[in-house]
Amino acid sequence: TPSRGKAKKQRSSKMSAKKASMGTFQPLRHRSGTMRDRLHNYTKRTLGAGGSMNEAVALPPGESCAGWVAVHAVDFYNDVSTIWAVMAGDPYLSSFRPGEGFPSGVEYRWSEGTGRDAQTVSVSAPVYIEKVLHWIAEQINDETKFPDDDDEAEALRVFQTPQFAALCGQIFRRLFRVYGIVYSSFFGTLEALGMAPHLNTCFKHFMFFCTEFGLLPEREVEPLEVLVKPIRKQYYLTKQQGSVGAGP
Repeated sequence: TPSRGKAKKQRSSKMSAKKASMGTFQPLRHRSGTMRDRLHNYTKRTLGAGGSMNEAVALPPGESCAGWVAVHAVDFYNDVSTIWAVMAGDPYLSSFRPGEGFPSGVEYRWSEGTGRDAQTVSVSAPVYIEKVLHWIAEQINDETKFPDDDDEAEALRVFQTPQFAALCGQIFRRLFRVYGIVYSSFFGTLEALGMAPHLNTCFKHFMFFCTEFGLLPEREVEPLEVLVKPIRKQYYLTKQQGSVGAGP
């Protein structure tokens, strides 16, 4: 039988997922004192102390790569859901029909169901974003997939499985697609609201991390190559300069 505290946490998680499905996305927190909180704060300290974006995404000494990716899956979800929350209540979103609002030349379709019952359906870009954010919140709130790391050893055991690697790969691919939709169809609106600098910083951080750990297949990147190419160029140039500066 779960403890009262555990039950409360589970109810809170379910509420977050429910709110996500309603279009009001709540940031997912890292509980104080846990491994995920420690790694999250490492990134904040690095950037807050004037460290480069390359330093912020690099694996901290002595830490698990799987755990580092896990905490960033949560953090990048929070970034994207915060950006989308600015748009989510706009009546303009309902004007998009299925298949509309995606980057030029592509349509991201949503898969309903699993296994033999899975069906791919055509939805509008705003509906796709809502479904992605709701789905990610559900994965992160499921402790069998994203375990509570009070027991750090058990959490790392799950984080290091092939199943978790596949799940994180899907999360990062879908977050990239959300960025693609936002830049393709909603950048002007966000720019008018003064959100463009925040959007650009979040996307740069996301792309530096994905490049550092090879999380995005090239076929996913192609529709946004014009945006991705200069960011990747900056990543490699800064990393090269850092290597030269370090010396032998």
